Amino acid sequence: MDCKNNSEIQKLKEIISLSRRIVFFGGAGVSTASGIPDFRSSDGLIAEKYNGLSPEDILSATYFAIHTVDFFDFYRKRMVYPDAKPNVIHRVLYEWEKQDKLRAVVTQNIDGLHKAAGNKRVYELHGSIYENYCVDCETAFPLSRVMEAKGVPRCDRCGGIIKPYVVLYGEATDKYTGIGACREISNADTMIVAGTSLMVEPAASYIDYFSGRNLIVINRDPTPADDRADLLIRGDAAEVFAELFSDLQ
Repeated sequence: MDCKNNSEIQKLKEIISLSRRIVFFGGAGVSTASGIPDFRSSDGLIAEKYNGLSPEDILSATYFAIHTVDFFDFYRKRMVYPDAKPNVIHRVLYEWEKQDKLRAVVTQNIDGLHKAAGNKRVYELHGSIYENYCVDCETAFPLSRVMEAKGVPRCDRCGGIIKPYVVLYGEATDKYTGIGACREISNADTMIVAGTSLMVEPAASYIDYFSGRNLIVINRDPTPADDRADLLIRGDAAEVFAELFSDLQ
């Protein structure tokens, strides 16, 4: 890292050392170091087309209802990475939670890596690939049931469609997840926003609930929160957290 980044990292470390109620708000850029592609960068998933459609078109409630077979074909190939492992960001956040320094993780990701790393206070705004249910009888199913099915996964009990518990475009965030996330953010003394463009609503507006001392933004590209940040670090979140991880050894 250059001198500028070194000074920013030092300031970040100082803020962390004085913080007692940190909330981490993350997006797809948190998981790229685990081999999961992000969504909105120039080389992310959004840049690709599938049968002439954008991922946003396919990952919509309407497309799921009308083109269910094609939805699951895309979902299995491009949205599920069951072999991905937590990276240095997840590990640092787990250590902070064990120290009772981190109050909560609020994530837009559906990969389940924060929980896999050991964090307990995780608010998955867009759901998780590991939770699946029958849309008719609400029977729960593991991820393997979705991945191993041919075509549309069906419920053994009633024959209904098994839907991943992920929030599609056109669907609302779970009410209680949203309430919990906003409560934690409003009570935080430090909020770290990392690996997210803050372009997806309503999740992006959750940072408006923050009124603590330090708003930290870590991202490769500009975000709508940059002007509000007390500390802005333009760079890869995993590289920044690798510097923080070294202090935990």
